[in-house]
Amino acid sequence: MNYPRILICVAVMALVTYLPRVLPLAIFRKKINNRFVKSFLFYVPYAVLAAMTFPDILYSTSSMVSGLAGLLTALLLAYFGKGLLTVALGATAAAFLTEQLLLLCGMLAF
Repeated sequence: MNYPRILICVAVMALVTYLPRVLPLAIFRKKINNRFVKSFLFYVPYAVLAAMTFPDILYSTSSMVSGLAGLLTALLLAYFGKGLLTVALGATAAAFLTEQLLLLCGMLAF
């Protein structure tokens, strides 16, 4: 093993992780009053999470159709105010049932 290289990699990763957390504290000393900036900063985590997970939702199964069925089921259940567990189980069931239906119809081969 190349221990110096591993230690350098860990140090670089720590720096890259730590800098984005410390820089806002160092740059913005006073409270942000601008409504646009506050709104932007409020929604950034949700937008980043959605951008990171959306492709994985569609490609998590062997068919994009079953992933899309799970996504639409989750959106529908969440829209009607169901809880997180209900949404997750409903989306999983929809994706599983769609996958089984595709297998039964012969549209999906392993």
